[in-house]
Amino acid sequence: MGIPVFVLAGLLVHCVFLVSIFDIYFSSPLVHGMTPQQTPLPPPAKRLVLFVADGLRADSLYELSSNNTSRAPYLRSILENKGSWGISHTRVPTESRPGHVALIAGFYEDVSAVAKGWKENPVEFDSVFNESKYTWSWGSPDILPMFAKGATGDHVYTFCYTAESEDFGADDAAKLDTWVFDHVKSFFNSSRSNQTLFSALNKEKVVLFLHLLGIDTNGHAHRPNSREYKENIEKVDEGIKEIVSLIDNFYGNDGKTAFILTSDHGMTDWGSHGAGHPSETLTPLIVWGAGVNYPQKVESQVFEDNFLKEWKLEHLKRLDVNQADVAPLMASLIGVPFPLNSVGTLPLEYLNNSAHFKAESIFTNAVQILEQFKVKMSQKKETTLSFLFTPFKPLSDSEQMNFLKKARLFIQQQKYDEVVSLCKTLINLALDGLSYYHTYDRLFLGLSIAVSFVGWTTYVILVIIKMHTNLTKTVQANSKESTVLFYSFAFVGMMIIFFLWIQTCPWTYYIYCLLPVPVWHAVVRELPVIQDLARNLLSFHITQSVGFLLVCTLGIEILVFSFFYRSTLTVGLLVFAGWPVISQLWVQAKTTALIWTLLCLLLAIFPLMPVVGREPNIPLVIAAGLLTLLISCFSLPSFCKSENRYRNNEDMKVHFYQMLTIALSTYVVSSTHDSLKNKQGLPVLNQIISWMTLVSSLVVPFLSPTFLLQRLFSILLSLMSTYLLLSTGYEALFPLVLSGLMFVWIHMEQEALQHYGLSLKPKLAVFNFTCVTDITQFRQLHLDDVRRAFFFVFFIVTAFFGTGNIASVNSFDPASVYCFLTVFSPFMMGGLLLLKVVIPFVLVSCAFEAVQVITQLSSKSLFLIVLVISDIMALHFFFLVKDYGSWLDIGTSISHYVLVMSLTIFMMLMNGLAQLLTTKRLELPRRTKHHST
Repeated sequence: MGIPVFVLAGLLVHCVFLVSIFDIYFSSPLVHGMTPQQTPLPPPAKRLVLFVADGLRADSLYELSSNNTSRAPYLRSILENKGSWGISHTRVPTESRPGHVALIAGFYEDVSAVAKGWKENPVEFDSVFNESKYTWSWGSPDILPMFAKGATGDHVYTFCYTAESEDFGADDAAKLDTWVFDHVKSFFNSSRSNQTLFSALNKEKVVLFLHLLGIDTNGHAHRPNSREYKENIEKVDEGIKEIVSLIDNFYGNDGKTAFILTSDHGMTDWGSHGAGHPSETLTPLIVWGAGVNYPQKVESQVFEDNFLKEWKLEHLKRLDVNQADVAPLMASLIGVPFPLNSVGTLPLEYLNNSAHFKAESIFTNAVQILEQFKVKMSQKKETTLSFLFTPFKPLSDSEQMNFLKKARLFIQQQKYDEVVSLCKTLINLALDGLSYYHTYDRLFLGLSIAVSFVGWTTYVILVIIKMHTNLTKTVQANSKESTVLFYSFAFVGMMIIFFLWIQTCPWTYYIYCLLPVPVWHAVVRELPVIQDLARNLLSFHITQSVGFLLVCTLGIEILVFSFFYRSTLTVGLLVFAGWPVISQLWVQAKTTALIWTLLCLLLAIFPLMPVVGREPNIPLVIAAGLLTLLISCFSLPSFCKSENRYRNNEDMKVHFYQMLTIALSTYVVSSTHDSLKNKQGLPVLNQIISWMTLVSSLVVPFLSPTFLLQRLFSILLSLMSTYLLLSTGYEALFPLVLSGLMFVWIHMEQEALQHYGLSLKPKLAVFNFTCVTDITQFRQLHLDDVRRAFFFVFFIVTAFFGTGNIASVNSFDPASVYCFLTVFSPFMMGGLLLLKVVIPFVLVSCAFEAVQVITQLSSKSLFLIVLVISDIMALHFFFLVKDYGSWLDIGTSISHYVLVMSLTIFMMLMNGLAQLLTTKRLELPRRTKHHST
């Protein structure tokens, strides 16, 4: 197999591995074709007003300030005198879109929405708005349109401000909420002179939705414990009071309006959300008005948290719900059909109605969820051979009939308590059944991928041994055996295709199930190599082989552990610090070994630091900029040693330009931070400089000499100027320490080569990336090369987790991109944050490229070892993926697998990028002198 074919095959196989996890764990749970279910009794309310205070934490609303007064006095008086209250428990990912879908449509969105940036509808779904007669909504252009788009007919109206209004750098984000309140007031005022609108507003089954984004924006910009965040809560409280009064007056206090205040998600103390920390998953829920229970006084109540005492609400019954339960509650209050895809359970304790109404409502809820179960079961039955189909036993057809008959009988006999407990049992069984059929093919698909994984890793190991070591002799393949082998595997492939075809499986199943066939065919073809290798290995000492395997296993386990505990990287770096002593290298290079040890110890501090973004520290960013400038000045003498005077001048110009961009970046970070602190927004000049620096940093390294150390230093300076602009604290020092260690690593590898007698020691300065090494000079792999590859993977993981756990969504801090933009734009911000993650990667990849040059190894051979290490790690995470336990556990396990798979694909691309960055050179046009005659 040629190199291009091998790389292409590798990329394809890894892309399949990566995508498979989304098919196996994250396919859309939604089904279509159910009959809408509606409570047959008249509802208590004609209309419903839903206030969603985006990013509002439960504790921020309920807690009392230092002088024992509430931040939201109006809402506090409501929950004490007029309505019911509790905590709504959200699910990961705690983002605005999934939160609103859970509240309004009643189901927890699958991760296929990530690709849409939480904005568009990846799948059509039903919602309370869709089932209503009319819905009017005011607020953010990121949220409102998705509910209008999915609605059938033209009865969901949206009024949005511009996307540019969502500015983290604005003087006061509370104006977003003021905009909503003002527009609702003018809407009601204008309806008095518009007869069509007036009559529509007086219809039944009307919903008014106010999306209040100010609190979330202020939380991101200033943190939830800031004065701005708390003042915004006060403004929202005043605004809600005015709107409630306005609506009551408009309808002549008819007592037919129900009100709900809640939030889509909370926020961490450092101003981010997305993961499963309690500050993100606990949101407030206050319900009052028509059909809602009054406050229920209690002597004592037990909850795992200690919030009741802190909030001084022990005496009022706290009614906790899951976020998706709010949708059936809204549907029940205004008498619309429950959203078709809702998986929420109606929280009956919030309802102030007859026992008959509650029994009918929970029965409707149970039938609506059972409908989804039936559709899911029939879909799975159709695509599975009858003798292979194993139904969900607790809800067989007879069991379903039994439940429904019993419930109907109890309603007729007015045994309403029995109805409620029976329906709750049925709901839980139907939800279990939905989950059972949703994950029906998981084991089968998982095994297919695992078999492919093992096959691919085995094949890569065989390629390394066959092509790049002396462990085996070249064996001529028997053409007759090869033909038999090919037809045998082709037959197996045909059988798999036939089996999947008669079950009408989706096309992706064909890819996952057929992938093991060519992979294992490639492995079995190398059978002579395996036999030859086995004979050779038997001649080695058993203890040596076992010892080598144990060390390899330990190394990979350390890498796997580092994904869960960043401090593992510190342990690894401390072991690395002692490497020169263990390998006796310090004897021949004492100074280099000492610097290596010091830099390892310095880098070991970073994984012990708190995750980036929690506390901005601009002086450290400025210090990193000045330190980079100082190092640049010390490196100037190396340019003066060049032979070519013209080249020397050109190189000096490039070097001075890079120093200038570092100085400018340092200034921009400082002045942008001050400007935002003083609420003056992002200065336009700073924004222009930031974008120009970013663009130039991608081009300037190509203008520098291709001598090994000069080119690497040029890449560091260019990338450092962009990294400074994306830094908010100690992480600005990280690329400097990492690069320092990389430079020393290159020196140490040269010493190691000499130590093992594999090479003479030419000066590092004479190495040139562009000098194509003669193919005959490539040497075979040595055992020490496995250590080199392991170092590379370890440094890549350190580059990834050194300054924060990127696997957690809530470690992304929008403050990192404030030098470039402050207006909310998920894809642009995500792209810049991704660039920040990539920069340390690039530095390590370029150093690895340099190591390959000086060790005279073909880049393919070392890279194959890297591939094996990362694939074994990926297989670990594949088996560690889980879909049970807390949502944080589920999210983390899947993101780890996605990370390590992306890492493998990414390293293939990084390898190419590093080669491009280190070998290509752009020539500036020379000015020619004209002599006058």
